[in-house]
Amino acid sequence: MYAIDWSAIFGRAPSKSATPAGSDAAGAAHPEARSFFSRISPTVWALGFTSLLTDVSSEMVASVLPMYLVLQLGISPVAFGIIDGLYQGIAALVRIAGGMLGDRWRRYKELAAVGYGVSAACRLLILAAGASWTTIAAVVSIDRIGKGLRTAPRDAMISLRSRSEDLATAFGVHRALDAVGAFIGPIVAFLVLARMQGAFDVLFIVSFAVAVLGLGVILIFVEPVRVESRASSATVPGIREMLGVLGLPRFRAITILALMLGIPTISDSFLFLSLQTKLQTGATAFPLFYVGTSICTAMFSVPGGRVADIVGRGKVLLAGYVLLGLAYLSVMTTGGAAAVVLTLLLMGGYYAATDGVLTAMAAAELPASAAGGGLAMLATVTNVARLAASVIFGLLWSTVGMQGATRIYLAGLALAIVGATFVVARTLHASRVPDAVDPAR
Repeated sequence: MYAIDWSAIFGRAPSKSATPAGSDAAGAAHPEARSFFSRISPTVWALGFTSLLTDVSSEMVASVLPMYLVLQLGISPVAFGIIDGLYQGIAALVRIAGGMLGDRWRRYKELAAVGYGVSAACRLLILAAGASWTTIAAVVSIDRIGKGLRTAPRDAMISLRSRSEDLATAFGVHRALDAVGAFIGPIVAFLVLARMQGAFDVLFIVSFAVAVLGLGVILIFVEPVRVESRASSATVPGIREMLGVLGLPRFRAITILALMLGIPTISDSFLFLSLQTKLQTGATAFPLFYVGTSICTAMFSVPGGRVADIVGRGKVLLAGYVLLGLAYLSVMTTGGAAAVVLTLLLMGGYYAATDGVLTAMAAAELPASAAGGGLAMLATVTNVARLAASVIFGLLWSTVGMQGATRIYLAGLALAIVGATFVVARTLHASRVPDAVDPAR
């Protein structure tokens, strides 16, 4: 009978890099003595503020895009459905290409900057598109391609510039700043349109200016990350090499974990629709659910990442999905303002304990030469699982109702948490040997 190594899944991850150059000896010998700010690389802070400004810009547009397209331009629901599908899906498809190109060219900063620049340009291109929905669909597609290109190289830089014992904290800082931008964007859009009704052109120009500021941060304040691979200089990573990371037992277990936990995940949209249906709130209040979730995520991400680095990332990740299950219960059983506040707090805690923590778990197991492709693969598996979850939940809602569908997903989530515990515990004892990385990481 196989003995489960509980310390492997719940313990602290082993260090995978040498102490970065320039850190003091006392801090290296006693990591717990280092201050919070000294644990986070300037690169992580710069990338966090880049994401903050970019999210302000993108959420300004995303929060008004349905109203702009349907009410202002008068496009058909079918056309809007196509555009919305492109907005949601293209980034996930391009992300793997972005990760693979970053590993192949070893130019993570440059590729991420191109992605940010493409998205910034699309803020103006949407104005030039006029009322043609096909042209707007093309612009939205280009914008999502930019997002897909930048995500994996950005996460690879965070990984390569952070100590292994501080990875979850680093990703927590980045996700917190990202979430701050996600709730500021809709507020800025509301203020612009409240002051100048129907001035979508002004809103898009302001969005472009904020995106350019974000691009400036990565260009000026982020230093390129150099990776020295053990492979010969003539060998560059490709599809086969990227898929080869699945041969690493620990990374493969984390990918399976992401798939298992992603399938019973109800999307925010369905949970918030459940709240709106139950509470009979007005349609204008619906975006506030997203703003509230982003605020809670921003509050909890850094503490969640720090706790994960201290007590164990696996423990915090599974606790995050327990919070998601409690959010399901909150939607089903509570009412009034208490249901809204409790659900938003639980959702913020869930995102803080899972998003960056899962990425940190994977980053700790990947060789430096495959950091971009590996993280992109994990993100794509997660997105595909959640896409399938949304489709299945929609079918269940139409047949057994919202309450019945939520109960089924709650039971599925409980089983997934139990199964995920055993999957990871069976493989986390496997050893890994990372490639050499820049000692200034």
